[in-house]
Amino acid sequence: MLHGKRKSAFRTFSHIDFYLFAAALSISLLGLFTMRSFSVQNDFFDRQIVWICIAVLVFFVSSLLDYSFLRRTQILTGLYVAILALLSLIFVFGSVVKGGQNRFNLGLFFVQPADPAKLVLAAVLAKYFARRHVEIAHVRHIVVSGVYAFGLFVLVFLQPDLGSAIIIASIWLGMVLVAGISWRHLATLFITAAVILTGLWHFGLHQYQKDRILTFIHPLTNIQTTGYNAYQSTVAVGSGQIFGKGIGYGTQSKLQFLPEYQTDFIFAAYSEEWGFVGVLLLIGLFTIVILRILAISARGADNFDMLFAAGIAIYFTSQFLVHAGMDMGLLPITGTTLPFMSYGGSHLLTEYFALGVLMSMRKHARPTLQARDETEIVGAL
Repeated sequence: MLHGKRKSAFRTFSHIDFYLFAAALSISLLGLFTMRSFSVQNDFFDRQIVWICIAVLVFFVSSLLDYSFLRRTQILTGLYVAILALLSLIFVFGSVVKGGQNRFNLGLFFVQPADPAKLVLAAVLAKYFARRHVEIAHVRHIVVSGVYAFGLFVLVFLQPDLGSAIIIASIWLGMVLVAGISWRHLATLFITAAVILTGLWHFGLHQYQKDRILTFIHPLTNIQTTGYNAYQSTVAVGSGQIFGKGIGYGTQSKLQFLPEYQTDFIFAAYSEEWGFVGVLLLIGLFTIVILRILAISARGADNFDMLFAAGIAIYFTSQFLVHAGMDMGLLPITGTTLPFMSYGGSHLLTEYFALGVLMSMRKHARPTLQARDETEIVGAL
């Protein structure tokens, strides 16, 4: 009787890629350990435990649902308009935190619409290119898809949240490349981007954002002011050396020389305590996550599933690269979380929900491959 129930439970979740789930959860736990090391009593640590538990529950529940409705234009249009509305309402009802108005204060927690906006954009672009990818050589499809991304980009950029705006632009660019943009159009795209960036520098960026970029170019000119965060972050990363200082012994973070150690600079805090070996472990875990997502993309039941999974891989990859590059001094400080690792509920729930959707899509993978996977799982029982 008990054996039968266990076998039924395994069949219920047989479509889940537990290698992917284990890698993502391991990254979350590494982030949790890093938060715990700063003090005996730490609200970030306690709250993050709750967020991780909720995120894991969201992952398993969402993996059981059928997301075929996402292929309907009306549904995706509604989601896109809803996200645009939420991002617009932030300027009226959003809370201002450290100069940025990018979240709603719901009392017990904050909600940042920029996080689910990235997921919605991946779905919208997957839908658009799924039916037009063979016509991607036509520049109008690049323009139309760019309009979808630009609407979200502008609203997020104006919050101002430069980090999330860069991720949104990266998702669009990555998915356009996956869909098959021509080299001629790619060159035109980069020229256009250069013109837009020039305009943003003169008319769009706030002075403190310009200062961050100038500090990145000349990192030692303003160590006590605009360059303080970047300097302390690079010191933390470098001081970890090969094996790190050990959990709880990160002086830059524990003595709070390193700001926002639980969110924007968690990679630096982790590197200080775990060292180069720990960084290799973290990169290895992220590599597993991305490769397993790409495998799901390759086995997609249709073009939408394949493109959506590819979009999620681009989302996680770009966010990891931007965050790590920022903390190591390779990119200007923009303020963005590290997927699965940084403190916060909005990004964590969005990321685990995205994985849950991919697991559901994996259930409906190409019949021959799916049947082979199920046979291997059942045989292992």
